[in-house]
Amino acid sequence: MLVGLAVLAGQLSIGWQNDALAADRDRQTDRWSKPIVRGLVARSTVAVWAIAAGLACIPLSLASGWRAGLFHLGAVLLALAYNVKLKATVLSVLCYAASFGALPVFIAMGAPRAPFGPWWASVAAAALGVGAHVINALPDRADDLATGTIGLPLRLSVTANARIAGGAFLAAATVLSFGSGALSPLRVVAFSTSATCGLAIAVISARDARLAFRLSLVLACLDVGLLLVFSR
Repeated sequence: MLVGLAVLAGQLSIGWQNDALAADRDRQTDRWSKPIVRGLVARSTVAVWAIAAGLACIPLSLASGWRAGLFHLGAVLLALAYNVKLKATVLSVLCYAASFGALPVFIAMGAPRAPFGPWWASVAAAALGVGAHVINALPDRADDLATGTIGLPLRLSVTANARIAGGAFLAAATVLSFGSGALSPLRVVAFSTSATCGLAIAVISARDARLAFRLSLVLACLDVGLLLVFSR
């Protein structure tokens, strides 16, 4: 439970900090889905809650042990740095990969003798992070280009992003299918399905990048399902 609360506090701090920092940019691009832009909450209030959540994350993380706690806090700090500066650099994708990949390690390190957990869980999570970053950049692509928030996905074409996302999710599915245990019919079917989706993404992306992105979301859902099934 404490692990879940630590992760929740960290994510709240990251999300609220991002909303507070991006308020002016969100107003410029008319992002009316944002509560600050709509006037439902003050920017200063969101900033205060971001700080409060960040402070709460410290003892909650350290409750799993000082090694696990410092590891998780490092991942949270990296995500906060992403919001401040790194999201507009070529290092943006590395922040997602590191933050996603760190979560299984943090969960495992709280166990006795501080193991690092199965390698495949961290590799798959990091690959999911790369794909998530690329997919997440698509809806706001035009607005981010206009405001100068140019992370790695925005420096590449939509077609290239579709292929990267498909490749990342396919890599995650491959690791989850074959790295997490003995070969079984379920793993073969899972890999065959993900490989088919990955191939379709690569072929379709040159003609219809948005359809390729939709297929990437299907593959991402498959990956999450595999992670839940094979990590038991």
